[in-house]
Amino acid sequence: MSDNHANTQSRTNTKSTAWQIIGRLVTAGIVLAITAFFTPGFQINNIWALAAAAIVLTIIDYLIVKFTGLHASSFGKGFVGFVLSAVVLYVTQYFVAGYTISWMAAIIGALVYGVVDYFLPGEQQ
Repeated sequence: MSDNHANTQSRTNTKSTAWQIIGRLVTAGIVLAITAFFTPGFQINNIWALAAAAIVLTIIDYLIVKFTGLHASSFGKGFVGFVLSAVVLYVTQYFVAGYTISWMAAIIGALVYGVVDYFLPGEQQ
């Protein structure tokens, strides 16, 4: 009986984790679209570039957290989080076709991304 309960809990945790990842991707896409709209010098050509950029941003952020423990978020992590956010926004253009951003737009975009992310409901880090 204990094994059955453990298997049920494991499946529930896996489903919960999958929904968390999907939620993060959707949130990242929405925040990224709003950021690109309000930031001069930041352009995302189509929905597929937006989806790919959201995936790349999520993966890069995950890797940064995994290896350094730092979150690439503009708010709550101070200057280091702000710089990481700008760098991640800028570096993403090398992995996604249809996504272009200048250094200045990455800096402004990090600020806009942080503000929009702060006001969206969800898990605050």
